Order: sequence, then C-alpha cells, then structure tokens
Amino acid sequence: MRNWMSRIAIPNSTLLPKPLFSFHSTTPFLISFLTPPRLFLSTPLSSHCSSHFGDRDTSAISSNHSKVLLKGMSYPELQKWVQSHGYRPGQAMMLWKRIYGNSIWAQHSDDLEGLNKDFKKMLSENAEFKVFSLKEIRTAADGTRKILFTLDDGMVIETVVIPCDRGRTTLCVSSQVGCAMNCQFCFTGRMGLRRHLTAAEIVEQAVFARRLLTSEVGSITNVVFMGMGEPLHNIDNVIKAADIMVDEQGLQFSPRKVTVSTSGLVPQLRRFLHESNCSLAVSLNATTDEVRNWIMPINRKYKLDLLLQTLREELRSKHNYIVLFEYVMLEGVNDSNEDAKRLIEIVKGIPCKINLISFNPHSGSLFKPTKDERMIEFRNMLAAGGCKVFLRLSRGDDQMAACGQLGKPGTIQAPLLRVPEQFRMALGSKTS
Repeated sequence: MRNWMSRIAIPNSTLLPKPLFSFHSTTPFLISFLTPPRLFLSTPLSSHCSSHFGDRDTSAISSNHSKVLLKGMSYPELQKWVQSHGYRPGQAMMLWKRIYGNSIWAQHSDDLEGLNKDFKKMLSENAEFKVFSLKEIRTAADGTRKILFTLDDGMVIETVVIPCDRGRTTLCVSSQVGCAMNCQFCFTGRMGLRRHLTAAEIVEQAVFARRLLTSEVGSITNVVFMGMGEPLHNIDNVIKAADIMVDEQGLQFSPRKVTVSTSGLVPQLRRFLHESNCSLAVSLNATTDEVRNWIMPINRKYKLDLLLQTLREELRSKHNYIVLFEYVMLEGVNDSNEDAKRLIEIVKGIPCKINLISFNPHSGSLFKPTKDERMIEFRNMLAAGGCKVFLRLSRGDDQMAACGQLGKPGTIQAPLLRVPEQFRMALGSKTS
C-alpha cells in the first residue's frame, strides 16, 4: 500500500484529492489504468483534462469536425449558432423543442416536421443530432432496463431505466467512462477513469431513453446522476447537462427530480450548490474517518467533518432544500449500533433524508450485504433518533444494473486498499 500511495502525483494539493493515481505524467490527477484518454473532440489535451477538477465544455464539436453536436449546446448557444447561419431566433426555439420536447426527440433532420425547408437543409449539412449509438438493452427480472451505448471513440457507457409501480420512472445516467474515486465497494471504481463524458453525451442518455422506452415504461419522471463516474469530478459538463434537462422548453424535468450525487468533492460540491437548482445526494457510507478513508479514499483529502460542515453552512441559505445521504450497508463494516448512533449525531443541523442501500455484490468484491433484518433494525434506530430514513431496494441486480454494479473493468484494475485489522474477521477469508 505504501508503494501505491508513493506513486501519487499531486500538481495542486489545495484542489486535488490525495488518492488519485496515474501511470501517465501528462494527466497526473486522473486514475487511468489503460491508455491515455482518446480525444474524439477537436480540442487540445489541456482543455480536455483541466487541473481544476472540471472540464471546459467541448461537447458542441462533433467528431466529424465539420458538424456541430446540437445536444452539446445550451439554448443561448443554439440560438446564436442558428442566427450565425442567417435564421431567426424563433427558428432556434422550434428546433430546440423538436430535439427535446413535443415527444419528437429528433435524431435526424428528417424528424424535424414543420421546419422551414431551407433551415432543415442547413441543419443536415452542418449539424449532428446523434451523439452515440445503441449497443444493447438488457432487461432484468424486475423490469429494470440497462442500456449500453457505444461512444464515438468506441468506449461503452451504461444507463439504467428503473420503472416503479407508483407512477414514477427513474433514469440513472453516467457522467464518466469509469471513475477515479476508487470506492472499494463499487464495481465501476475497478475501471479507473478513462475519460469524462461531454454535456452532449450526458444529455443524449436522457433523450435516447425517452425515445426508446417511453412507450414501454411510461414517462421518465426522475433523473439521478448515479451511474458510472463521479459527477462533480466532471462538474462543468454535469451542470450544463442538468441545466438542459430542466429547461422548461426542453426536457422539462423538475429541478427537484434531477439529483446529482457525489462522493464528497467539497469545493465542487460548494460550487454546485451555488450554480445549480437541482438536488444533491452525498454518498456517505461511513460514520468515522477511519472507515471512510478505507472504503472511500476521497475522504483522505476531504474529511467527514469538513464535508458535513460545508453542507451545514451552504444549506443555511437554501430555502426548503434537503440533501440526500446515501448509505450503502456493508455487513460488519458500517452497520453496528454504534454506527447508527454516530450517524444520528453527525447529520444533525443538516436538512436531510437518508437512504439505506443494500450492497450489491460483484466480481472481486470483499464485502457482504447487511442482512435484511439488520437493515430494518438500523433503520428503526435512525428513525427513533429523529432521522428521516428509507430502505432502498436493489433493482436490476440480476443484470448488473443495480447501484455500484455498472461498468466493465479490464485486466488492469484500480488497487484494492489494505483492510484495517479490526474488519478482517468480518470480511473473512477474502482478505487473507
């Protein structure tokens, strides 16, 4: 372990978390266990992998180089682009509604009924509608769909559609190919980070899912940024994509029904709360720094106290805003009575609700899910302590579509960290 940590290169210790690892000197803050990120956008490496944990958005540039990606633009950008080709702003709004609204979700200029003939011709010559291609849809026994998309550079991302019998259907979108955070219980984390998704690639997941599945599962009502990747590691593109999703003339999701999750990147969390009206979820998963340092290495940079105090301070100025704490329950690791008591204490002063999530096993995992009876006991202790708490059932786990199961690690994977002595017996022979 000491050898692994000694290879970490930190260009700016005030901004970058310690547990980030790279084989490549050109991108020292990224965990990348494969080849350097392929740039299918016509931008230099410096803009693709910026050193402030966010990307300057480049998603309006097609890999074709001669065409622009319409879904990579905000509405003001689209309006400006349309006017630059000699057309009225009203044409831009008509185009915007056909891309995102009116149940059209255009994927080609042929889908643009009602638009001026010359305008449609200009679009066919200068604009690209599709960002990626459908690879496969896998349906789980409970009706959950996992959609695999092939990106322009050949990489694959996964998106999940989760129907609910109460009239709500949730779309779980990815924000990166892989993830740099190396959370020990997460299958995606085994991949390391391969690259960020552009705003266009994020938005297209929502458009494609609505176009493909609305007739089967009904209206998609909620979006959660809880697929592959750490959303706030890619904050520029995530905020832009979320803004497009909640546009009243576009996809029309309610900001309260679009939730962006984070493992705890504190500066980016603060920026998100200032710049976005969407909901925030924080993946907590531990009540002490000792445990969180192990299962979520980002905690070595941004400790629990700092994370929680930042939330207290920032939420004072946000009216009726409630943060969601996600707590993946790991048998013998974070599910004791003492953990429940500490959890009640550490969230005091933060308007919140808590989701208790059953751990979803995957290949190479050290952990075991907490038993159902114990989860109920833990929930009851939190409720008795004044917490608003829910049990979240696993969905789609038979197709590796459940929380923490997305992605496909290669032969070279992110390292498993040393198990603290006191938890080795709980994890059994897997640690020996």
